[in-house]
This record gives sequence, structure tokens and C-alpha cells, in this order.
Amino acid sequence: MAIENERFEEIMMQTMEKTEKTNSVLSSDYAAIRAGRANPHILDRVLVDYYGTPTPINQVGNISVTEGRCLVIAPWDASMLKTIEKQLLAENIGITPANDGKVIRLVFPVLTEERRKELVKQVKKMGDDAKVAIRNVRRDSLEALKKMKNEKALSEDEHAVCEKEIEKVIAEAIEKTDKLAADKEKDIMSV
Repeated sequence: MAIENERFEEIMMQTMEKTEKTNSVLSSDYAAIRAGRANPHILDRVLVDYYGTPTPINQVGNISVTEGRCLVIAPWDASMLKTIEKQLLAENIGITPANDGKVIRLVFPVLTEERRKELVKQVKKMGDDAKVAIRNVRRDSLEALKKMKNEKALSEDEHAVCEKEIEKVIAEAIEKTDKLAADKEKDIMSV
């Protein structure tokens, strides 16, 4: 039974958008965690000064993965090598860049078991934080529904149906969060 109510539809849209955005942010945060293999996404947040403009590294050169554990950054403009190298050192991504005059190499060390466990803890904490954010979205949505009921914009039955719809969206979002965390955990623990 779908409720024909503009305000409810707006609440549902906001709930869905906020939960999707939370999981999207979590997914991009997980992409930035390095798991022993070279992953170009760890450079997504690194901006270099390209003629006075902060520019993502992937827009000033090619980034490729070689041998599974080495990222190679080949800038289109050779004069950018020093700038990119300085910025990588300043960003403190945990890997020291090696500049050979043509390209910059980032060699990822093999992760120890202890480091893997630390990363798994970090992944779980990030997942828990995302679930808290999703529960906050649920709380806000349910408060908005309650307000509508108190204003007599929704009947008791309509309120119950709307509440179930919101709970369904929240449950799906939390399930997706758990899946993202489990996938990243599996990725980190695989040698």
C-alpha cells in the first residue's frame, strides 16, 4: 500500500539519498586504504599544484600498476616530477616515492599479519561509523513522520505504513554497509 503524500515522498527521497551518500563515502574511504597491493585510488585525494591550480594527480599524468605492488606515475609534463614527489611526501601516504627522472614509483611493501589486523580494525570502525550515520538518518526521518502524524497530515495507519517503508530502506542501507565492510576485510586479509 503506497501512501500518496508529497511530504512523505520527500522524506523517503531524502532518506534514500542520505543513506546512499553515506555508503558512497564509505566505499571511497575503503578504496583509499591500501591492502598490500598497488591501488591507484590511494592517490584520489592527492592534489598537486599544476600552474597555480590544485589538480588531482590522475589529471597531470598516467597512473599504472606494475607487478601488482608498484604504482608508476608518469606525468605528461616532465617538469611536474619534483612537484608530484614533494606533494606525495607531504601527503604522508605511508610510501616513499622513488623519482628516476622520468617517472615516480611507489612500491607497496608486503603487509605483515599485525598490520593487516590493524587495518581490519580500522575498516570495522569506519563501517560502524557509517551505520551510526545511517541510524541518525532513520531517527531524523521517523521524527519527521511523527511530526506529520501530530499535524494530522497522516493517519495512524498511514504512519505505520510509512514507518515500515523507512525501516526497509534503512535495513537495506545497513546491509550494504556490512557487505562493503566484509568485502574490504576479505581483501585486506587475503595474501
